Amino acid sequence: MRALAAAAVGLAAALALVLAVTAFGAPEGRTSPKPLLTTAPPAPGQE
Repeated sequence: MRALAAAAVGLAAALALVLAVTAFGAPEGRTSPKPLLTTAPPAPGQE
């Protein structure tokens, strides 16, 4: 029963956060025009 109550409290907190962000709107800001360039390391034996 405590697990169910904890899940309900967590769900209510998450819902409150979503509603707060929706009410106040997303923060204004700019994103970088440059893409993030990430690469995976080469596999062993394929260098």
